[in-house]
Amino acid sequence: MAPRRPPPPRHRLRPLPPVPPPLLLLLPLSPRALRPPPRLAPITIPNSPNSSSSSAAAAAAIDVPAAGVTTSLSAGEFPPTTRVVRRVRRRVGGLLLLVGSAAAVRGGDVPVHRRGVRLRIQRPAGLRLHAVAMGAAWLPPTQVRAYRFNATDFLGRLRGKRLMLVGDSMNRNQFESLLCILREALPDKSRMFETHGYRITKGRGYFVFKFVDYDCTVEFVRSHFLVREGVRYNRQRNSNPILQIDRIDKTASRWRKVDVLVFNTGHWWTHGKTARGKNYYKEGNTLYPQFDSTEAYRRALKTWARWIDKNMDPAKSVVFYRGYSTAHFRGGEWDSGGSCNGETEPTFRGSVIGSYPLKMRIAEEVIRKMKFPVRLLNVTKLTNFRKDGHPSVYGKAAVATGKKVSRRKQDCSHWCLPGVPDAWNELIYASLVLDPKPRSWKQY
Repeated sequence: MAPRRPPPPRHRLRPLPPVPPPLLLLLPLSPRALRPPPRLAPITIPNSPNSSSSSAAAAAAIDVPAAGVTTSLSAGEFPPTTRVVRRVRRRVGGLLLLVGSAAAVRGGDVPVHRRGVRLRIQRPAGLRLHAVAMGAAWLPPTQVRAYRFNATDFLGRLRGKRLMLVGDSMNRNQFESLLCILREALPDKSRMFETHGYRITKGRGYFVFKFVDYDCTVEFVRSHFLVREGVRYNRQRNSNPILQIDRIDKTASRWRKVDVLVFNTGHWWTHGKTARGKNYYKEGNTLYPQFDSTEAYRRALKTWARWIDKNMDPAKSVVFYRGYSTAHFRGGEWDSGGSCNGETEPTFRGSVIGSYPLKMRIAEEVIRKMKFPVRLLNVTKLTNFRKDGHPSVYGKAAVATGKKVSRRKQDCSHWCLPGVPDAWNELIYASLVLDPKPRSWKQY
């Protein structure tokens, strides 16, 4: 009688760190789309010389159990390590949005593919599939596609158009990021310039950068609240600031006839007189002695929404509203000893939001009732993971010297570049690629 063959050894799967909860996506589809299909189509990552380097961190993770996995790499094989996949998964959880990296996990062997690499997986029994698209859309596994940021393609879509960011210094942060990543697509960098010859500074509130070869402009207009700031004078002719929450900002004349508008407001609603609301908010001829800043924010957004509905044409323009970007102050606020110094890594595990910010609930409520189809860029959860991404005690002088420039007041609300605002711009690009264009736009 032939000796009995021993059973095949069982592969032990190393437990992977849990993936943080997915972001509130721009184009949420049914969770049913995430169920594994009978067959898995190949995943192709396009190799573009103008792709943003930040995209390589971004949004596909594929977990495969032990048996029956075959891979074919068309380029760039390298020895697999579990260390690589942990880094990819962490960056997936804490950083960006678009399909830029993928990994097949077989026990301890981790083939990971990079730019221009095609990975084909034959689905064995018991395949555990898990696709994460941070901030763009849930795609059915049979239709997983890579929307990697491509600056040349972005500029091509903006040909002959105007893109304008309107808001506070957080939108200026995003504006600077967009200029940097679009500039990388230009062989001749001198073909991009500020039309007035201005340098970007805090003191100036209007910039227009021209991309000559594409006949397009990327602009920034400062508007802290999107509604009108003003002053009032008392009997002693002393001036005091006020905010007219029922009147649109004076810069609104610049917003008209812009092809792509990106709005934001939020951080200034927590500062000083704005938060206290004492003799500050005005509606019509009424100056409120005391008024709640949250309700003022709601009414201001409604004023902005009415202006958009009345003055913007959805057949000609695309309008985004970027949500609240999280600050990471510990032990106080920006002017009361708050700090974020010493943070060197993102948050990798679990949830970092105790409750969904009220400002975002208000923004969603207002936008939902608008006639104009505003596209909400919900970056709140995404930015919560990046406590390590702020300038903290460093500033512009530190770029050259490497020395700390402030110990008393730290910047834990703005973002270093390259960094988190690059992801916001990738969201805009993904939306322009995935969503139908206005009818009047020529087909790109």
